[in-house]
Amino acid sequence: MKTEILSIDGKKIKDIDLPSLFSEKIREDIVQKTFEAEKIIQPYSPELEAGKKHSASGVIRHIRHKWRSHYGRGISRIPRKTMWRRGTQFYWIGAEVSGTRGGRRAHPPKIAHFLKNKKINKKEYNIALTSAISSTAKEDLVKRRYKRISDNSKIEIGKLPIVVESKITELKTGQLNASLKKILGNLSSLKLLIITGNNEKIKTKFVESKKVDDIELKDLYPLGRLTVYTENAIKDLENLNKISVKEKGK
Repeated sequence: MKTEILSIDGKKIKDIDLPSLFSEKIREDIVQKTFEAEKIIQPYSPELEAGKKHSASGVIRHIRHKWRSHYGRGISRIPRKTMWRRGTQFYWIGAEVSGTRGGRRAHPPKIAHFLKNKKINKKEYNIALTSAISSTAKEDLVKRRYKRISDNSKIEIGKLPIVVESKITELKTGQLNASLKKILGNLSSLKLLIITGNNEKIKTKFVESKKVDDIELKDLYPLGRLTVYTENAIKDLENLNKISVKEKGK
C-alpha cells in the first residue's frame, strides 16, 4: 500500500510504502470493547466527612457520677452535641449516626464499587490499536465519523492516510494554520490529530498532536479520525508494527 508525501504547501513530493498495519483488518468489536475498558469512571459517593462536621463528642457513657454521663436520663448512647449547658445540666441532641437529623447516610455508595477495571489482554489491545490506526486510511470510516464530509459535496478527501514532510513540526501557529489549509482545504476546520515521530514535537497547541509511542486508543476513537502523519511518524510506525507482529507470534 502506497501514499503520497506532501510538502507544507500541499504539493506532492514523492510516493512511499506504508507499514503493513494500515492494511490490517479492522476489528470494530474489539476496538469498542477495549475503549469501554479504558474509560475513566467518575466515582459518585458522599464526601467522606459528610454528616460528621459537628462538635459531637463520642458515645456518651452510662456511668454513675461521671461528668456528662447519660446515667439515669433514659436516653440512648449515640454521639451527641451540646446545644446548651447550665451548670451540670446539658441539653443534647443526637448527631452523626444515620438515624439522627443531619446525620450521615446509612449505606452510601462506596467509591471502591466504581473502581473496578475491566481487563484487556495484550493481544486484544494490540488488535484494537492497530485497527484504530488503520481506520485513519479508510475513506468510508472517515466519512462516517465526520458528517460534514458526507453531506457536503464541496468537501473532498484526498489520498489517505495524509502524510506530510516533517518540516511541518517546525512551523509556528500561523504558519501551521496556513499549511493545513493548503493541505486539507475546508477539512482543516475539523478537529484533526497530527501524529509525529518520537523525536519530533509540534511547537504550538493550535492542534492536537501525539508522538507515535504516545498514541492511545482514545485518541483515535471513534474510528476514522482525520489524522495527519509526518514522514518520520510513518518510519516509527514501521518499528511499532514489527513489535506488534513479534508479540502476535508469541
